[in-house]
Amino acid sequence: AIMACRTIESQSSRLITILITPFMACSARLPVFILLTAAFFPQHGGWVMTGLYILGVLMAILTARLMRLIFFPVDETPFVMELPPYRIPTWRATLTHMWEKCAQYLKKMGGMILVASIIIWFLSYYPRTEQSPIEQENHYENSYLGRIGRTCSPVFEPLGLDWKAGVSLLSGVAAKEIIVSTIGVLYAEEDDESGALAHKLQASGDFTPASALAFLVFVLLYFPCIATIAAIGSEAGWRWAFAGLVYNTLTAWGVAWLFYQIGSLLL
Repeated sequence: AIMACRTIESQSSRLITILITPFMACSARLPVFILLTAAFFPQHGGWVMTGLYILGVLMAILTARLMRLIFFPVDETPFVMELPPYRIPTWRATLTHMWEKCAQYLKKMGGMILVASIIIWFLSYYPRTEQSPIEQENHYENSYLGRIGRTCSPVFEPLGLDWKAGVSLLSGVAAKEIIVSTIGVLYAEEDDESGALAHKLQASGDFTPASALAFLVFVLLYFPCIATIAAIGSEAGWRWAFAGLVYNTLTAWGVAWLFYQIGSLLL
């Protein structure tokens, strides 16, 4: 979607569209939504997930309006646009174009995703200890990633989240799907008769409905994965990519805190 913004002629409209695109809930966030809604909102899961998608759209609209008002008050979109002749595409041209774009994407983003995944793996796997391999929770707590999570825990405490939630959010830097797998490892137990991961989250007591809602909102709005950041940097420049990263994260924290306060009163 970000790479497709290059077809927008207006420079300001192209930048605005690129920077609000990460607010749209992508399929990578869907496993996180399903896990938390199934665990803490089983009776209203459909409404919660629909509300998350609507919230993403509203935040995108609000951000676009603010950017237009503050940074780009004048829209340089031309009034006259020459439309190209429309022709029915052929299968050969369509498949060739798809192949070229997929190869371009993999070449541009694949390397960065691989490097980021290796870094996340290294931080979560080391330093190695002499404890039993089945003590996964203690291992993650003592790993470099766990130490980073504990260091960042004061940031997440106002949202009702502990260091485990912080570690899972940090692991989502490489790809949002990793959040679910990280939660699964952190809550793994020697006795696996406790049921599904959703039941383990309920039994752990680490989450309340209000903090789970804050977690969902934070996952929806905070900075996108490495591949998306790389795409923004490639299309709009790294200055805008860094600015979007900071803005998305601060917005996610503020909105998640607001939902946690409201949820604590109502849920």
